[in-house]
Amino acid sequence: MTDAPPDSQAPARNGQAARIRARYRAEKRFRAYGLIAIVVALTTLVLLIGSIVFRGHSAFVQTHIALDIRFDRAVIDPKGSRDPDSLRGANYTGLARAALRDRFPVGSNRRDKRALYKLISNDAGHTLREMVLADPSLIGTTRRVWFKSSADVDSFTKGQIPRNVPESERKINDKQIAWLDALTADGALEIRFNTTFFTTADSREPEQAGIWGAAVGSFFTLVVCLALSFPLGVMAAIYLEEFAPRNRFTDLIEININNLAAVPSIIFGLLGLAVLLNFFNLPRSVPLVGGIVLALMTLPTIIIASRAALAAVPPSIREGALGMGASPLQVVTHHVLPLAMPGILTGTIIGMAQALGETAPLLMIGMVAFIVDVPQTFADPATVLPVQIFLWADAPERAFVEKTSAAIMVLLAFLVAMNLLAVILRKKFERRW
Repeated sequence: MTDAPPDSQAPARNGQAARIRARYRAEKRFRAYGLIAIVVALTTLVLLIGSIVFRGHSAFVQTHIALDIRFDRAVIDPKGSRDPDSLRGANYTGLARAALRDRFPVGSNRRDKRALYKLISNDAGHTLREMVLADPSLIGTTRRVWFKSSADVDSFTKGQIPRNVPESERKINDKQIAWLDALTADGALEIRFNTTFFTTADSREPEQAGIWGAAVGSFFTLVVCLALSFPLGVMAAIYLEEFAPRNRFTDLIEININNLAAVPSIIFGLLGLAVLLNFFNLPRSVPLVGGIVLALMTLPTIIIASRAALAAVPPSIREGALGMGASPLQVVTHHVLPLAMPGILTGTIIGMAQALGETAPLLMIGMVAFIVDVPQTFADPATVLPVQIFLWADAPERAFVEKTSAAIMVLLAFLVAMNLLAVILRKKFERRW
């Protein structure tokens, strides 16, 4: 028998198999790199959100102290007239302090008195005034009233100020700790849900500060932004996509729109400062100006998203409508625009979410002012949630740290809700062709 001839194709096949194995190994490495990147990103996100929640969850509760208040007729209404102006001007802070002295007698020691008065917030007088104005029959009676504690007491009861450190290293002294222990033993100290955080505007005192003023300012600002950017953006997208001729001029417009979408937001703030405030003399720190600036910033995003949604409508829809005798305007308004509206709304909501989180352009037009009143109109001084977070992050008081993180949590909740709404709208109204 003769030996079989050598296989001349074996080296080629071996080389091809080696290359295939190398490609498979490279593909596995690429998948592993992608998986590692996703894990790192998710881990970083979890750590970031976890640190915010860890720091800010305690801001949603507040320490309250109960005192037996004697609504002394001689202090509140000595003439017995029940006149609202007279009731409004009474010394209610003195009533709260008298209740503290009755609960913990400190004699004439001024230092102990100051320490005792610091147990409760300095808005205790305002709380009593509102109670009497709402119900004058309280005059002459003794009632147990719950007051917000001071920021230092609140931090201590939440464990943010340790007890087992030297007195010189904490803001709460030993006497105050003893008084708080006595209140706790009597059931006169409780940690309750902090409604003030959601119902009041900013304040110099951490225990009195809330996000409601900033939330209302954000609402007014976004209403102005939506009222300007949505119709202008949709009309511009319709013209560019459906009616504009293809020439150098429209190409230049499209390039500039794409470039404006990448311009830093602070540039729009400078534009608002130079044009709206300095040239047109519009008032500073009002939602009207802030909404106009954010509308300029959001317009490119809405135009690009709207054009993409219009372009996604199949040409057969247009051709069918034209074949039935519809005019070009009727084709767009009756057929193309309704089918593209889910994509347009999605892009608009994403643009609004981006505007909600902007800070830099609003800082340039003065919306960084300290506002203690809740705005009532579009022309009232106001701030917005991102700027409120910026202000609290720069505050020296320790209690504002948890307020900052809590406000970030609220802002993130709004952003997630808006993006979730965009996803729901897209899934609900999306049509597959």
